[in-house]
Order: sequence, then C-alpha cells, then structure tokens
Amino acid sequence: MTERKTIIETGWNLDNSYARLPKTFFTRQSPTPIPSPKLIILNYPLITSLGLNSQALQSNDGVAVLGGNKIPEGALPLAQAYAGHQFGHFTLLGDGRAVLLGEQITPLGERVDIQLKGSGKTPYSRGGDGRAALGPMLREYIISEAMNALGIATTRSLAVVTTGESVIRETEQSGAIMTRVAASHIRVGTFQYVSKWGTVEELRVLADYTLQRHFQDVDADENRYLFLLKEVIKRQAALIAKWQLVGFIHGVMNTDNMAISGETIDYGPCAFMDVYDKATVFSSIDVYGRYAYGNQPKIAGWNLARFAETLLPLLHVNQDHAVKLAQDAVSGFTELYHYNWLSGMRAKLGIFNEELQDESLIEDLLSMMQKYRGDYTNTFRALTFDKLEDNVMFGTKEFAHWHEMWQARLGRQQESKDSSYKLMKSCNPAIIPRNHRVEEALEAAVKQRDYSVMERLLDVLSRPYAHYPEQADYSTLPEPSTCPYRTYCGT
Repeated sequence: MTERKTIIETGWNLDNSYARLPKTFFTRQSPTPIPSPKLIILNYPLITSLGLNSQALQSNDGVAVLGGNKIPEGALPLAQAYAGHQFGHFTLLGDGRAVLLGEQITPLGERVDIQLKGSGKTPYSRGGDGRAALGPMLREYIISEAMNALGIATTRSLAVVTTGESVIRETEQSGAIMTRVAASHIRVGTFQYVSKWGTVEELRVLADYTLQRHFQDVDADENRYLFLLKEVIKRQAALIAKWQLVGFIHGVMNTDNMAISGETIDYGPCAFMDVYDKATVFSSIDVYGRYAYGNQPKIAGWNLARFAETLLPLLHVNQDHAVKLAQDAVSGFTELYHYNWLSGMRAKLGIFNEELQDESLIEDLLSMMQKYRGDYTNTFRALTFDKLEDNVMFGTKEFAHWHEMWQARLGRQQESKDSSYKLMKSCNPAIIPRNHRVEEALEAAVKQRDYSVMERLLDVLSRPYAHYPEQADYSTLPEPSTCPYRTYCGT
C-alpha cells in the first residue's frame, strides 16, 4: 500500500493506448531488472510539464521506475515491432533495447510516450544485449535537449540512470538507461512492418490510430489517409528545413528513424556541422555519404515515398489511382521543403519580404563559406552582430561585393535595419552543441564521473538565442585536426 502511494505522488498518470492495437504490432515485455540503479541526471523543466514530482522521482522508488525495476500504475510495458530501410536495405526490426511503459497524460491533457531505452533484451534484439552504454545515453540527452532549445521538434530526455552493470562494446563501459519522452514512437518503419506482414485491416487500424493521436483535425468528408500522408509530408518538410538551417546532421536517416509525428528521433551518430560543407558526414558507418548534410532533404523525400507506398491500399480501391494520389502528394515535398528552407534563410539574413534574387544571394554566401571553410554558425552570428573580422572570407573582394548586395537588399524593405538585426538575432543561434564540447562533457562524465562539465554545457545550450557573454567560450572552434570527427551508433 505504501509503495503504491509513493508512485501516485510521483505524478504518473499513465495509459497505454498502443497496447490496445492488434497484438502483432508489439510484444508485451517488461524491463529486465538492474542491480543498482543510480540517478545521473534529471530534466527538471520537462518534469514540470509532464506533471511529475521531482522529489519523488529522486527517491528510491522513483529511481527504481526510471531504471525499470518497478512498473508504475497504469503502465503496460511493451516492445514495438517495426521494419525499416537501413541504408536502403529493407529488414525486420523492432525495439531491440527499449520498452514503452505507456503514455503519460500531462496536466494539459496531452498524451506522450514514456520509453526506457537500454532496458534489456526483447524479441527484437537480434542477438544484442538490449542494454545501452552511459556515453551514448548522455549524448542523446545533450543533443535532444539542445534541439528542443533551438525550437526544433524532437523527442526529449527525462532522465539517465546507471545500471550498476557493464556493457561490452569496443571496450567495457558503464551501462545506463535513458527515459525518453516522445509524441509517439510511430515510425515510417511501423507502417512498413504492418504493410509487409499485416493485413489491410490492420494497416487501417494503425492509420486511424495515428490520425487520432496526431492529426485529429481531418474533415469527415475528405480522404483521411491522403490527409495523413500530406500532413506527415508537411511536418517532415518543416523539420528537415530546420535541421539544415542550424547545420544538424542526423547521421542515420533510415526509415525506422523517421517519426510520423514530425519529431527528430534516435540520436545515434549525429552532430552539428562546424565548417560549412554539403558533403559533411559524421557517422562512422556512413562510408558512402548517403546521409551527408546535403543529402538529407533528398533522403527525407525518399523515406516519404516509402511511407506513401504503405498507404496505397487505403488511398483508393483502384491501385493506379492510389499510386497517382501518392505520387502527387510526395512530389509536393520538395517544394514544401524549399519554401521552409528559403523562408528560414531569409530570416537568418534579416529579410522580411520576398525577391526573386534572394536565393542567389543566399547561395553565393554559402558558396563562399564552402570555399573559405567558414564556420556555419559563427558566420551567421558574425553577420548578426556586424563583427566581420574573425573569418578569412570577410577580407575578400568576393565578400565585400556580397555584403554590399546584402545591405542593398535590406534597404529595399519597409522594415528598418534594426528590425532586420533583431530578426537575425532570433534566428541565428549563438551556440550549438560543438562536437569537441560534447566530447569533453562525455569524457568527464564517463571516465571521471564528473557531471559538472555536462551540466554547464546544458545550461548554455538551453538559451541559444540569448547571445549572452558566458556563451562566447562555447562558440570557439576546436583545434585543427587531421582526423575527421566521427560518431558511433552506441548500440
């Protein structure tokens, strides 16, 4: 009786509507208990929005839930099944090291998934140990919270606990479990799984569930599944444009890593670009550059085409007509993405209205950045504050000509120059999670058990558009290196 009271006081208000879907969509699976859960970090702002009690979460019972040793009331733990095109090759997948506890109903009535990542083996583990290492879990915590602060739709990180066990990857590492919060974990790969191994009726159930969960404003008299496709395309067009605008590289844009909700999901070998280069790749496994920075919009379109294929039986009884509807919808992605990207780039340059020459002005700047190895974030930051002495390209005749054209462009709009610079300040972050700073924080945490470096980094990353003096040190570039920066999946 006492234990139940503790959990209720924590604020858990869980349901699991996904568990009411056809049983082929998932496997009921409890987390594998761990010997010694220890709380490493807790996301206090997120706790408040979820309606949870931070003190109760830090208690032994609260940490036991975050470590998978206790199941809160209302939870129905399960591992979701899905498939995916991984680097273009289709395969059966699923939650191999994660368990969905259920959906927290927030004080505002929103429904969000609560998932434990690194919680042990499932039927989808494919020979893996089902566990996660501390470094990759802290990395996801840092990057996802930075993305949220940048205003980019993303899954969130509620907590990280260590397990008291080691995991073997390239070396022996401390085991950890991250509690991930998401609008849902429905993926393009979820639809691919049901399309391949389920029935048309099961596919319809999944589509209806997704509409109810994320797209409730569908009109009764319209093609609801075409509406679903178009809305997913809209959200992805907006999301990928925002990635490009801040220089974020996901690293592994497989179809199982594209969330139907439009959130960024699965932070494995991801990083932010320093020097501007469309060919930038950070993932150690992306040897051919399939998921390079410049390819992300094209890959998003490819993934959406795979999503559209799964919906064909629902779009129309006539297959040819269904294909035509799907093709027309997917073909609109490029224009939607381009509109979002161009609008965002205009804002980064303080431009309020539209002129035909704007895109060439933008491309000329990016070309100079690539030619002179300009830092992407710091170049826009320098333009925002008119501090043009820090980059080699600012002293060239090319840039002087471009700057003159840009200033003339700003002069051809009704808004003042001050208004333009205010717009730029709100759209150009002072700080991103620089790769060397993230590695510095992870090394201190994993090797020295010193979490203060990470805490300071998270603090400055939480206000990327504040442009306050304490951020300056975190905007400096790393020392030149002959080795390219590489990140790893952490599986």
